[in-house]
Amino acid sequence: MTTMTAVSLPPAFIGRVLDNVARVLVGKNDVTALALAGILAGGHILLEDAPGTGKTMLARALAASLGLPFSRVQFTPDLLPSDVTGVSVYRPASGTFEFVPGPIFTGILLADEINRATPKTQSALLEAMGEGQVTESGVTHRLTAPFVVIATQNPVEHEGTYRLPEAQLDRFLLRLSVGYPTLEEEVRMLGRLQSQHPIHTLEAVATAADLLEAQQAVRSVFVAEDLRRYVSGLAARTRQHPLVALGGGPRASLGLQGVAQALAWMEGRAFVTPDDVQRAAPGVLSHRLSLRVEARLQGTPGEVIVAEVLRAEPVPVEAGRPEGGPIKSEPIRTVPDRLSRS
Repeated sequence: MTTMTAVSLPPAFIGRVLDNVARVLVGKNDVTALALAGILAGGHILLEDAPGTGKTMLARALAASLGLPFSRVQFTPDLLPSDVTGVSVYRPASGTFEFVPGPIFTGILLADEINRATPKTQSALLEAMGEGQVTESGVTHRLTAPFVVIATQNPVEHEGTYRLPEAQLDRFLLRLSVGYPTLEEEVRMLGRLQSQHPIHTLEAVATAADLLEAQQAVRSVFVAEDLRRYVSGLAARTRQHPLVALGGGPRASLGLQGVAQALAWMEGRAFVTPDDVQRAAPGVLSHRLSLRVEARLQGTPGEVIVAEVLRAEPVPVEAGRPEGGPIKSEPIRTVPDRLSRS
């Protein structure tokens, strides 16, 4: 029989965060839940979609709802790395250099249109995203946890942009698309935003301490050995796909397991199921695939390849709960409607 550390149920603030964001983004419960799962898993989010679909609003609403400090940096070709990380300034009175922190010293950093900055400026985020610190003039400055980068980019307008390198993309736990609203959702949005935008009155429903405690609980969610093999098998299969030159590495496997744990915890379960892994896989794996020339010529997106991988990899059916029971047993509590699939 497998033993594990007890996992607390999701606190009420999870539902309040989702409801709060829904005041700003109409009909986007699924992408909001995935973004929140990425934050609970301790990762960073890349929002890639057409202009005007609500990428910036999602970042702002999550920061406001979680009660985290928020900074926004508009990435442009003339943006310098020090404009993001900070700079040492000489103080004549004391004859010493003083470090002036940049906007990266925050809770949630919105890197707006990140692909419009030069690769040198883009790479300034790597250390902060990977290690939670900034090194300037040989001195390391720690960032206060929790720290999350939410970056946006436009996938259709490439003039004057710099493609994110694979090392940078790999630092993002999830790549998500907000998507256009349905006709009914857009009508509701027009009515809701007619007088005043809800983002201006959005209040915090959680604290940084709540988030840190939730992140700790997520890491304790049970993952059966067969599901670990399933996660590793999915990542390995991306590396073997004929249209992929470079597939998901170990960081992709870790990210896939982490987001699956967060999704399970948000739905009130102390264990991960294959459905959690499958729900997380497109957002975790697709942006980590370096496609071969023939795939790019055919216009085959990474999401299509991930869908093929999910169909090809055998799904474990005998993986057990912590008590040794089947994974198809009822969850610890009823799944809230707001977290169910759209």
